Amino acid sequence: MKSVLLSIMVLSMSSNVFSQQQEVIHLWPGKVPGEREAKQVAPATPDTSRGVIRLTDVTDPVLQVYKPAVRRSDAAVVVCPGGGYNILAINLEGEEVAKWLNGLGYTVFVLQYRVPKKPAGALQDVQRAIRLVRSRAAQWKITPSKVGVMGFSAGGSLSARVSTQYDKPTYTPVDAADQLSCRPAFAALIYPAYLDNGTNRTITPDLKVDTNTPPMFLFATADDPYANSALVMAGALRDAKVPVQQHLYDTGGHGYGLRPGNPAAEVWPGLMAKWLGQIIPTIK
Repeated sequence: MKSVLLSIMVLSMSSNVFSQQQEVIHLWPGKVPGEREAKQVAPATPDTSRGVIRLTDVTDPVLQVYKPAVRRSDAAVVVCPGGGYNILAINLEGEEVAKWLNGLGYTVFVLQYRVPKKPAGALQDVQRAIRLVRSRAAQWKITPSKVGVMGFSAGGSLSARVSTQYDKPTYTPVDAADQLSCRPAFAALIYPAYLDNGTNRTITPDLKVDTNTPPMFLFATADDPYANSALVMAGALRDAKVPVQQHLYDTGGHGYGLRPGNPAAEVWPGLMAKWLGQIIPTIK
C-alpha cells in the first residue's frame, strides 16, 4: 500500500512540475535534427522507485525555465539531469536542483535532452540550449557570457562533452541564435559518468581538454563505481592549466542528487555554492 501511495504522490508531483513552470522553451522550432520519431511530450516511466520521476522517449527537447524569487546574480545555469542516456531523472536532478539554485539567486534552465540512447542528439540539444539562452539573455536579465552548465551522472558526461566540443558543428544552423557560442562559461559535474572510456580507463578520447575548456567543479565519492570519471577529468584539466576544483568524498554512492539523508548530498551543495561565488565574478 505504501508503494502505491508513493507512486500516486510522485505522479502528482510530476504534473505539478510542469503546470507550475513560468515558461517552457522548445529547442527546435521545426524538425529536430536526426530525429525520426514525431514530437511529443516526454512520458514518465512506471518506475517511481525512490520517488524519482523518470522521463523517457524525449523527441521534442525543451528547456524548463526556473526564475529566482530574488535575483542575486546575472549568471544562469543549464542543468542536465542524469539517467544513463536512457531516462532523465527530471525531479531528482532537475527540478530539485533548479529550486536550490534559485534559492542562491541564479536563473536556471532544466534541459530535457533526447533519450533513450541518443548521445549524438543530446549533444545537439545542449549546444542549442546554451545558444538559445544566450540569445534571449535580456529577457531574463542575465549576462550572455555567464551561462554555465551543470550535470549529474550521464548529464555530467553531457556537460563535459559540450565543455570540450563547443566548437564542433553538430547540426545545420536554425536561426540567428546558432551564430552564438555554445561554450559554457563554467561547468559543474556531480558524480559524472562515462568520462574514462579511454584505454586503461583514461579520459574518453572525444573529450578534448585544452586551455579554452571552461573552469570546472567536480564532485564524486570513493564508493561510486563511476568515480574514476571525475578523477581523470580533473587530471586533464590540471594538465591543461584550467581552473578546477575537485572533491572526492568517502561515501554516498551514486544518484543521490541533493536529497537529505545521504552524506555526500549534504556536502556538495555548500561546496559548489562557494565555488560559484568565487568563479562567476572572474568571468567577463
